[in-house]
Amino acid sequence: MNYLKFIGGIALALGILPGSVSAQDSAYTLHGSIRGLDTGWVFLYHPGDGPTDSTLMSRGWFHFAGSVKEPELCHLVFKKLNRDNIYSLPFFIQAGALELTGTKDSLSSAVASGAPIQEEYFAYQQKEKSIIAQVNWDTWESAYNAAEKAKKKSRTDSLLAVRDGNFKQRNQLVKEYAAAHPSSYVAIEEVRDFYSYDPDGIELQGIYNGFTPELQSSHLGKLLKKTLDAALLTGVGRPAPDFTQTDIKGKPVALSSFKGQYVLVDFWASWCGPCREENPNVLKSYRAYHSKGFTVLGVSLDDEKSPWIGAVRKDDLPWMQVSDLKGWKNSAAVLYGIEGIPMNYLLDKDGIIVAKGLRGDELEQKLAELLH
Repeated sequence: MNYLKFIGGIALALGILPGSVSAQDSAYTLHGSIRGLDTGWVFLYHPGDGPTDSTLMSRGWFHFAGSVKEPELCHLVFKKLNRDNIYSLPFFIQAGALELTGTKDSLSSAVASGAPIQEEYFAYQQKEKSIIAQVNWDTWESAYNAAEKAKKKSRTDSLLAVRDGNFKQRNQLVKEYAAAHPSSYVAIEEVRDFYSYDPDGIELQGIYNGFTPELQSSHLGKLLKKTLDAALLTGVGRPAPDFTQTDIKGKPVALSSFKGQYVLVDFWASWCGPCREENPNVLKSYRAYHSKGFTVLGVSLDDEKSPWIGAVRKDDLPWMQVSDLKGWKNSAAVLYGIEGIPMNYLLDKDGIIVAKGLRGDELEQKLAELLH
């Protein structure tokens, strides 16, 4: 979940009232206290475009009441009065009397009562964190950056093996949990979260098919189905879905117009730090292989033209750039199921996807293989 998407609406939330509910909904109350956050606002962000509830804490307590059609993974956001600090906690809202107690510095260890789905969610999170904690990631990142700078390939390869091994453990955890809990909202949320970036469509389809029909038809199930459909549509070996967007000068550009060349469809944005860090790698490959039939089509997830153009110029990107300036709702990004950037797809001369998610030296290595 990208917290920037909902934290950015806090100022507007002060004037938003809870949405109306139908007679089919089930009532809930949420009563809570977080030590260290005795005063200030609490916001309850419902998923998607759902209503946003807000309340002021009183003597260290806050209270929400409403209705839900089914369990919802919401976000509780705490903001102290006259302070910029923001604290956030994912929380499953379900019917019944729910209570939450904890401290601001360890929200992930807060205690939920009357909320069995949230308790299950907390328990799963602890299992995942125990796997992640097997590696000191700050030390790992420093070591990897140093090895990459020194061009010590054997060292970078061994560090990447550590990262990939940890990832495989988490992948195994989520697959086994989903198989053992086919009707669990926690299971389908964890699958949706884990497979949100560059998923293997075939693997994800097998997991999705294991969930009960009732869970598949839930809100989370429908979100996962969108991710699955996009993953199957954009898998390696599939024809890249065509789209048309306007370039910096306002001229429409179709992806299909690049047939006859190897093209990297590169999803990025001016505000995305990892994207900007990746641009030199793409530029290096472009300069090395452009004369051999390789080019790039940049698709920006910016929502304003000025920073987009500024980033193109500052990073000295010579290839075609397009955008519809709709941010995360960019129509091409939605078509490709993009939920995290940078993300890219390498197409052959016939518009077939031959690789995706290439980072660092992977693009240059793949082009060397294809255009030797």
